[in-house]
Amino acid sequence: MRISTVSGRSAALAAVVIGAAILWAHPASAQGFKWWQSETFRRGLGLTQEQSSKIEGIFQKTLPALRQQKGALDKAEADFNQMVEASDDAQVMAQVTVVEAARSELNKSRTMMLLRMRRVLTPDQRVKFVMLQQETRNHGRDGDTHRR
Repeated sequence: MRISTVSGRSAALAAVVIGAAILWAHPASAQGFKWWQSETFRRGLGLTQEQSSKIEGIFQKTLPALRQQKGALDKAEADFNQMVEASDDAQVMAQVTVVEAARSELNKSRTMMLLRMRRVLTPDQRVKFVMLQQETRNHGRDGDTHRR
């Protein structure tokens, strides 16, 4: 029984993290989709102003590191692209390691941010979030699925 509970929790956590990551993967602006400020998400989750403010605080606290890490990834990828044509295989593979390390750091920071955001939500809100995220993915990024 304990294993299935842990597995269930892990699956739910993965669904929330993946769901939020999908919303973040194609940002509508430089800062990404702020679902916690979307009227549809706020209403659908029953998100309080305090929760929304806490999530915004988490986002703002993490944003500088995400930007720095994204810059490092962009630079590593640009260096890789230059090396592909002009360097030997060993140099290219060394740069692949740099690119993947930069990507990993960015993903870890983003994942930790999403986990911190998740902790602000109640268990019921977490379930509703996954459903709203799926609706948003199926009907459009703005989260206003009911207007269509």
